[in-house]
Amino acid sequence: MKVDRDLGADTPYGPPPGDRAVEPAQAARALDPRAIDPRAIDPRAFGVVFVLWHPDASHLIHLDHAHAACRHVVAIDNSPEADTGLHERLRGAGIEVLFNRNAGGISGAYNRGVEALLARGCQVVFLLDQDSQLGPEFFAEMMQACARVDSQAFVLGPKVFEANLGRYLPVFSPAGRMPRPERIDDRREGLIPTLFVISSGSAISAAAYRELGAFREDYFIEYVDIEYGLRATRQGIPVYVNAAVEMRQQVGRFVKRGIFSTSNHVAWRRYYASRNAVHALRSNASRWSVHWLIELLTLHQVLCVLVCEEHKLRKIVAIAVGYFDGVFGRLGAFEERHPRLAAFCRH
Repeated sequence: MKVDRDLGADTPYGPPPGDRAVEPAQAARALDPRAIDPRAIDPRAFGVVFVLWHPDASHLIHLDHAHAACRHVVAIDNSPEADTGLHERLRGAGIEVLFNRNAGGISGAYNRGVEALLARGCQVVFLLDQDSQLGPEFFAEMMQACARVDSQAFVLGPKVFEANLGRYLPVFSPAGRMPRPERIDDRREGLIPTLFVISSGSAISAAAYRELGAFREDYFIEYVDIEYGLRATRQGIPVYVNAAVEMRQQVGRFVKRGIFSTSNHVAWRRYYASRNAVHALRSNASRWSVHWLIELLTLHQVLCVLVCEEHKLRKIVAIAVGYFDGVFGRLGAFEERHPRLAAFCRH
């Protein structure tokens, strides 16, 4: 199975949970994760968090397809202004809509959506962005894999093909002190242990979310899924890639020059990528020997900007400020911590 996903938009993602009716039997099970037998997961007991940002017609088609395959869908609108007409139409179609106004970035959207679905008693929650295109058997095959996990708490993602790079993303084995990338191009079945999975298309069990807690809203956008996977692995919650389900992604406006290739993100996203990478890796240095990657990743970002991208000064400034904020643990929204620099790095 192949799933197409385009992450090209350089838009920020990002509170109030809505009150919806809860099915009594499901709610009772949701309150006690121990009551869920991981070998008998109800294949219907899953929900979808679908994040919107200024959606166009194609994005709404993707949402309709997800809703056709799933009874429980919560659309989190992270747009800065509410489209009340759109919200009314979606609610009329049976889709719950929560207007988040980008509070907490993509993390805030995920958290509001997961909370709403757990209130309905969902055992498994899928995260999707508006560019995600799902095949007709995506949820069925992913839920079959969830039922095979010998644990109530787990995080599970599909096998990802990066179209810009022309290859599958590797996994990073959680075993040992030094994580190394492992190619999975030829794997077509089975659950592969990994340190983390990308967020869109991933499945999180209710028990895992309750044990791990919310996504970090002070990360806002970049490294949100990587931090969550590292947190899960560190706490003994298994993270897997389901090799039987593929998802195709295309990150950013790809540019390649010689040995350098880049997603060409705008300057403010460079800030979050630099800062959150530093913070996530430093926070896990006692568990895995990844501290040496911090300077390497930062240097790689700088070289990519210098060789391949426009607005070089803005992006180098954003990377440098992000690096030092990550070192000193200064998190939160860029524009709140550095309003003048954030204005300079807007593009």
